[in-house]
Amino acid sequence: MRRYTSPVGVEAEYEPGSRGRVLRNKLGIKRVMGMHSAEYEALVAAQKLYYAKMVDEKTSITAEFIRSMHRDWLGGIYEWAGDYRTVELEKEGFPWPPAYLVPDNMSQFERDVLNVHTPCRHTELADVCRSVAIVHADLLLIHPFREGNGRLARWLADIMVAQAGYPLPEYRFEGIGSRSEKERYLSAVVNGYSVRYDDLAGFFEETVRLRLEE
Repeated sequence: MRRYTSPVGVEAEYEPGSRGRVLRNKLGIKRVMGMHSAEYEALVAAQKLYYAKMVDEKTSITAEFIRSMHRDWLGGIYEWAGDYRTVELEKEGFPWPPAYLVPDNMSQFERDVLNVHTPCRHTELADVCRSVAIVHADLLLIHPFREGNGRLARWLADIMVAQAGYPLPEYRFEGIGSRSEKERYLSAVVNGYSVRYDDLAGFFEETVRLRLEE
């Protein structure tokens, strides 16, 4: 059995002068808020490009397509953008699968999940959101990249919803009530890790209905 290996190279490094808070980056950003702004602006630009030229209702999502999304989003910021992670990650005591398994896990994810659920062609919103929830939770469980997995997974969810002809979700992760909404979302994602997708599907359905009611 292969063991965990110590990360090496730029992916494991922090920007000098950032006090270990900001990953080493091409822009020399040292402050957390500065990095948040740079990543957000890059994400908005990449999303506009994809919706205009890179994806439509017939686009099948593959593992390589997801790598390209990550690279086109963060390639101007991190050298390792689009590359599967080599570092071990955990959050609040929960360890994601070891890095050496990511390539195989993504291949299986493409074969068993992406090939089944994309392009997203359902007509009923409940069916759309069920497919979105399965793809979303399974991708986040693999956690294929060093940084940006959650935002990338939500971007992919947006693409799937748009493919089915529905408006993009309204996540309500900012402003009044955002904390409880984030907690609800994260709890639903964790349930999805155990192949319990109902809560996450319900979450996505609600976020789309908010836009339908505008």
